[in-house]
Amino acid sequence: MTDRSLPPSRRSFLAAAASLGVAVSFVGRQAHAADGAKKLVVVVCRGGMDGLSVAPPIGDPGYAALRGPIAVGAEAALKLDDTFALHPSLTTVHALARQGQARIAPAIATPDRARSHFEAQDVLETGEAKVYGADSGWLNRTLEVMGPGKTEALSVGTTAPLILRGKVQAASWSPGKGLDEAARLPTLLQDLYKGDPLLGPAFARGLETEAMAQAAMTALAPAPAPPAEGGMMMAASTPAMNRPGGRPADNRQGREAARKLGSTLAGFMRQADGPQIAALSLDGFDTHAGQVGQIATRLTYLDAVLDGLHEGLGPEWKNTVVVAVTEFGRTARVNGTGGTDHGTASTALLLGGALKRGGIVGDWPTLSETALFENRDVAPTLDMRGLFKGVLIDHLGVDRADVERKVFVDSAGARPVTGLV
Repeated sequence: MTDRSLPPSRRSFLAAAASLGVAVSFVGRQAHAADGAKKLVVVVCRGGMDGLSVAPPIGDPGYAALRGPIAVGAEAALKLDDTFALHPSLTTVHALARQGQARIAPAIATPDRARSHFEAQDVLETGEAKVYGADSGWLNRTLEVMGPGKTEALSVGTTAPLILRGKVQAASWSPGKGLDEAARLPTLLQDLYKGDPLLGPAFARGLETEAMAQAAMTALAPAPAPPAEGGMMMAASTPAMNRPGGRPADNRQGREAARKLGSTLAGFMRQADGPQIAALSLDGFDTHAGQVGQIATRLTYLDAVLDGLHEGLGPEWKNTVVVAVTEFGRTARVNGTGGTDHGTASTALLLGGALKRGGIVGDWPTLSETALFENRDVAPTLDMRGLFKGVLIDHLGVDRADVERKVFVDSAGARPVTGLV
C-alpha cells in the first residue's frame, strides 16, 4: 500500500535510504555505557532450541535410550560434571565454563505450555504469565523503571524484537549493507529533515548508529583474510545462519560471519555512548527432522557469536552477563524423521565475566519416564522469569519491588534466582 501522506520526494528519499541500510527505525538514544557499567545481552534462539542437545545429560540413565540415534556420544560431548556435558559445537562456552564464566539452566521454561512458537515467543519476550498479556517487552519495561537516560538499549536485526518494544526507544542495527560513504543521499536527507521534530532527530540518530556500526566493525575487523576455498572471501553478513540445515561445508564461513556479528555487537557496547543492554535473535532451531546436522550447525553459529562477544568486549567482559534462551524445548524422544517435536523445558546458557562460578542453575528432574512432563518433554523446574529477575536485580541493580510490580507483573511464584553474580 502506498503511503499517500508523504509527498513524493519524501517517499522516494525514504525508500532510497532504506536501500542503503539507513532507516528511520534508528530512533533510540544511546548513552552512559562508560567503562565499568554493567552490561546485559539477551540472545533469543528462535524455533525451540533442543536443550538435550545443548547440554546433553549423558550421565542420566534415561538419556541414551530416549534420544537413540540423535544422542550426543559421551566420547564427543564436552563434559561439565558427572551428569551434564555440552554439545561438541559449543567449544567457546565449554572453555568459559572451565573458567567459571558459563553455567547452564537445564530444565527451564516460561509459564506457557501450548507448544506454539508464536505464543511461546510472546510469553518469553513480554515476560507475562499468559499469551498476549502485554504489548511491551520486559527489557523495555526494565529500561523504563531504571529511568530515562540511565540505561539505553540496542537490538540487532531488521526490526526491534518484542522483548525491546515499549515506551522507551531502543536503537536497532541490522547487519548487512553499510552506509555508502560515496553517496550524498544521507547528508541530503539529514538536511531535508533537520527541521522536522519527528523525523529529524530520528534520522540523525540513524546516521549516528550506522556510523557507530562502521566504527565498531573497523576497529574489530581482523586483517583481510586470504581467499577461502573456491576463491570466495568470507562474508561480513550471516547468510548461512538463515539457511535451513546449514551444510557442514558452510561452517567455516558461517562461523566467521557469526563471530564477527558478536564482535560487532561488542564494539557497540564498548563505545562511550554505546548501549548497556542488547538483544539478539538467532533463527533456525526448529529441528523436526535431521536434527543432528542442523543442531550442530546452529550451535556452531551460536558459539561463534558468543566467542565474538567475549573477545570483542575485552576488559568489559568482567562487567557482562549474557543469557541465551529459547521459547520452549523439544520432545525427549527422537521422532521418526531423526528430529524432535515441540516440547516444554529447555536449557538456558549463562555466560559472562560477572558470573559466579557454580553448578547447574535450578534442579534436574531426570529423564525417567515418570519424571517427563506429560510423558514426552523435559519437565520444567525453573521459571524463566525467575532467572531474568535475578539477573536484573543482582547484576543491573534494578530495584526488586520494581521488578516484581512493573517488569514481571503477576510473577510472585517465580522467585528471583539469586547468587548468580
